[in-house]
Formats: sequence, C-alpha cells, structure tokens
Amino acid sequence: MNLKGRNKISPEFSMSSMTDIVFLLLIFFMIASTLAKNLNTIDVKLPQAKGKTENRNTVAVSINNRSQFFIDSKQVSKSNMESQLINRLKESKTPAIVLRAEEKVPIDQVVFIMNFANQNGIKVVLAVDSQ
Repeated sequence: MNLKGRNKISPEFSMSSMTDIVFLLLIFFMIASTLAKNLNTIDVKLPQAKGKTENRNTVAVSINNRSQFFIDSKQVSKSNMESQLINRLKESKTPAIVLRAEEKVPIDQVVFIMNFANQNGIKVVLAVDSQ
C-alpha cells in the first residue's frame, strides 16, 4: 500500500524574488546618492549661544530709489564704491557689509554690490524691516 501524499513539499527556495528586491534597492540607493550629490547642501556645525551676537565691524551700504550709493551716511559714487569699501574693510578680520536697499531699487544695483563682495570674500547681509 502506497501512503505517500500527492502534495510533496520541496525544500528548495527560489532566489529570484530575493534578487529582484536586492536590485531594486541597489537602483534606489544609486539614484538617491546621485541626487544628494547634486544638491547644494553644506554640513555646518554651528556654535551654541544663548543670546544674539552682534558684528560691530560691519559697514552699512545703502541704495535709494534714485540709485544713489551711501557708505554708512556718506554718499559715494558707484565708480568709487569698490575702493571706498576696500579702504573701510581692509583692517577688519571678518569683513561684512549690511546691504540696505529700498524696495524699488533695480536688482542690478544690488547685484553690483553682492558681486563685488563675492569677489573680495566679504560677507553680505541684506537688511529688511520686520513686519
């Protein structure tokens, strides 16, 4: 008498589904790492402080609606702006400019100051009114 059942359980394991999952994970991580490299992210460890810090070594550059430039409260022509700023900031260890531009100032005037600061390694802070 033959008592063997019709449904035999085979001890074999199919690896095809496992390899599909591994390849999908590999493709996911390859795409994720490529996208992470293209982002302009900078890992910066910031110092801890309890109060506000003030930088007293800054120079205020103001631009009004008539495209007139001022360093602190002194009016300066656009052609002399670069030399005046270099003279004012040459003694500072960490040079910084606080850029104060009125609402209707053409963007090219603001870009002129920011480009100059970028070329000379000067930090620029754009001043705004609080609401």
